[in-house]
Amino acid sequence: MTLRKPTTLSRRRLLMAGAAVPLCAVLTRPASAAEFTYKLATGQDPTHPVNVRAKEAIDRIREATGGRLEINLFPANQLGSDTDLLTQVRNGGVEFFNLSSLILATLVPAAGIVNLGFLFTSYDAVWKAMDGELGAYIRAQIAKTPIMAVSSPWDNGFRHVTSSGREIRTPEDLKNFKLRVPAAPNLTSLFQALGAGPAPINFNEVYSALQTKVVDGQENPLPIIATARLYEVQKTCSLTGHVWDNYWILGNKRAFAKLPKDVQAIVTREFDRSAKDERVDIAKLSDSLRADLTAKGMQFIEVDRGAFRQALAKTSFYADWKGKFGEEAWAQLEKAAGKLS
Repeated sequence: MTLRKPTTLSRRRLLMAGAAVPLCAVLTRPASAAEFTYKLATGQDPTHPVNVRAKEAIDRIREATGGRLEINLFPANQLGSDTDLLTQVRNGGVEFFNLSSLILATLVPAAGIVNLGFLFTSYDAVWKAMDGELGAYIRAQIAKTPIMAVSSPWDNGFRHVTSSGREIRTPEDLKNFKLRVPAAPNLTSLFQALGAGPAPINFNEVYSALQTKVVDGQENPLPIIATARLYEVQKTCSLTGHVWDNYWILGNKRAFAKLPKDVQAIVTREFDRSAKDERVDIAKLSDSLRADLTAKGMQFIEVDRGAFRQALAKTSFYADWKGKFGEEAWAQLEKAAGKLS
């Protein structure tokens, strides 16, 4: 056996290696020297705009704080399911977490008020509400728990109905139409009120349920319809936009309070900036996906959303939810969405 001589590094090789290090790494503290090392967990795929823009935000935060705060990104539920992570961010095991209003509503019921049926007709209406009094009201309710909203809300898109047979063009077309919904009470009650047959099914079973005709349709934003390849088992997509949903970047209040005030301001500023960028991304993605899905054989149907809202208003749907949310929350909602009940 031939023994290798121990490897030695010459001064020349050390200098060459040093020259390869980006200048920015020299000008800021290394990660090991950070005063604060926090985690940001998300449930989305690494390529989703949420993670792309979150990564940009944490890079800017590291630079702007001179390396004092290092935030490590953990996408795709690497640290646990959404419900697990909601517990972790409450107890401080995870400092920051990106979560949909639909799920946050299990802890902060007021967060789900934006997920009721046919509230917003456009993104202009959405952001006027969410960057205004309604968003401020929801943030105040979140702050009554061990967590807080770190930035402006991010976009999760409008949800639409797809079908393998019956074309959904009017509210009447939903009568006895069996469709999959997630286990979210507001979505179940919405479609029950319109006479449909909502069936709560786990997302990993949606494709097979559609393929085997256990259900006739489902509802989701276009990015989900595309990435889950639901166009293979669905013929039409009715642009109902029946529910809009958002993401919140949530923070553990104790962990956030430990940060110096100037660092807190930088964190909020940079996540706000990425929130605005992500909103543009989702809007553009929805437009491009419509063309992509059309090319794959899916037919899009424009519907009169006003007719669906009027049909819903004739039921007890809005009155029932008004009773659950209370007068104060409902008053804020109607300022943004108009008279509902």
